Amino acid sequence: MQLIKKYWLAIVLLVLVAVAGVMIYTKLHPKELPANLVEGTGRIDGDLVNLNTKYPGRIAKLTVDDGTPVKKGMAVAVLKSREQEAQLEAIRKGIAAKKVEMEIASTTTPQMLKKAESALRTRQSQLKELEEGIASQKAVVAQDSRDLRRIRNLYREKLIQKEMLEKAKLKYTADKNSLDALEQKAAQLHEAVRIAQSDLRDATAAQKRLQALKDGIGALEAQKQQLEAVIDEMTLRSPLDGFAVEKIANAGEVIGAGMPVATLIDPHSLYLKIFVDTLQNGKIKLHDKAVIFLDAWPDRPIEAEVVRIAQKAEFTPKEVSVRSDRIQRVFAVHLKPLKPDPLLKLGIPAIGVISLDGKGLPKSLNEIPVL
Repeated sequence: MQLIKKYWLAIVLLVLVAVAGVMIYTKLHPKELPANLVEGTGRIDGDLVNLNTKYPGRIAKLTVDDGTPVKKGMAVAVLKSREQEAQLEAIRKGIAAKKVEMEIASTTTPQMLKKAESALRTRQSQLKELEEGIASQKAVVAQDSRDLRRIRNLYREKLIQKEMLEKAKLKYTADKNSLDALEQKAAQLHEAVRIAQSDLRDATAAQKRLQALKDGIGALEAQKQQLEAVIDEMTLRSPLDGFAVEKIANAGEVIGAGMPVATLIDPHSLYLKIFVDTLQNGKIKLHDKAVIFLDAWPDRPIEAEVVRIAQKAEFTPKEVSVRSDRIQRVFAVHLKPLKPDPLLKLGIPAIGVISLDGKGLPKSLNEIPVL
């Protein structure tokens, strides 16, 4: 203990010299990235989905805010339109009224048609029988006329008594009156047949109106379904399982057709967009194995693969680090996690490491040089 107190200053100086030596060695001999690995920095990106409204309306309800989890089919926003709701109510009442009208017509119209057809058949049958009777009566009257002429000639020759002539006249007159009565009745039956035919036409027209009424109800039902579909479309539902990235509109606002109310993202669509120089780009292939590191979790690699390689170089973005200041152009490479990871958030910086041969991927950021 006395020895340590005596030489403490020398010990401290020795430790400082050792630390300085390690630092100088590290500076002069930095870690080198293995030849089979490609490293790049970038930010987590993803496929954003704008939840737009198809029809204009006022936002009555909004269920999400920035960062709110959403499920597929979940109602994100509910829009209202009094005009469309009033139209729908009017159509519903119109359908109800026409259904009552059709119910009444469905009961009376078939009966009216059946009655008109029966009446026409009856009148036509009566007319046919009467015309047959008229034909027979005409034959009787014609015979009476011949008999009367014959008897009149016989009476002039004094061959018969006057009584027989009177009887012949009486018979002819009676039969002629009967024929006239039958013909008068036939005229009445012709009018009755005409009326029955008119009634049948009216009943047939009523039957057609009944069908037209059914078609009208069908058209109104189609309009109702269309309006119901429009109103249903005004409830904006999430098309994915994920998160609301940004709430764009607020409850109470009136928005037009095509305007977004929120931006959503599916965690399965998240990827790291890194930039590699022109020398390394030609070595990278689709589906090459890779890992993603976050600065806050340097010892937790996230397994990924190459899913996209840009075909056109671009100027190096300001926020991207490269190993040489001489590199002016870089290629974008997308690394997609093999499975969603809750640590990945849209926009956070990350480091991606690609293995050109599928081997030697680091388990920690400490295993590779700082970019």
